Amino acid sequence: MNARVLIAEDDPRQAEVLRLYLDAEGYETVVAHDGRAAVDAARRLRPDLLVLDVMMPGVDGLDVCRILRQETAMPILMLTARSNEDDLLLGLDLGADDYIGKPYSPRELMARVRTVLRRVERAVPRRDGVLRVDGLTVDPLRHEVWVDDRLVDCTAGEFTVLATLAAEPGRVFTRQQLLERTRGWDTAPTQRTIDMHIMHLRKKVERDPRRPARLLTVHGIGYKLGVPAAPRSGGDTDGPA
Repeated sequence: MNARVLIAEDDPRQAEVLRLYLDAEGYETVVAHDGRAAVDAARRLRPDLLVLDVMMPGVDGLDVCRILRQETAMPILMLTARSNEDDLLLGLDLGADDYIGKPYSPRELMARVRTVLRRVERAVPRRDGVLRVDGLTVDPLRHEVWVDDRLVDCTAGEFTVLATLAAEPGRVFTRQQLLERTRGWDTAPTQRTIDMHIMHLRKKVERDPRRPARLLTVHGIGYKLGVPAAPRSGGDTDGPA
């Protein structure tokens, strides 16, 4: 069965363009033109993906994301203005899975849609709970990390960061989200602590720490675990975000 995508976009022309491109890709589409309608449709139809515009009348996209994240793990791809970084960061902190800035090319949007849906398929837990991504193995039960069949020693904080990223390859996590996962492992943790964990992890899990291919920086946002052969965002860099 083809994936069902809910489009929440108040601009009728933009919504129609999105619908046409998604239909052409074989997705089943539903359109909501305001936040309240989007929440109602998401609850009623349980779509496989929500493409959510931040700026909508009544209930805006951030509130829609906040409401639905309390009820469901449905993937959410946010549409936002590139200049509105505060909305972007807040959206990711509220649980959005990915974002794309306006204006965007329809081809890029379709690539993001495919990537998010593939990520959801990969996120189905294995029976043994082990996470495996491109030669990297993270075993939460044994608290072990293996890189190309080599056991790697990690601190508790480093392991928590890596396990969080490995559980959802390709998803962008803000520093604040990663910080919340490491509370209890680190003494007086700060967002700088996350940067240090990433720096140390790169030395342990990257084939070339100077050119990271696994632990990727999304400039100004945070970090993600690279997905082999998936399109990379133009915002990725090699240094801290």
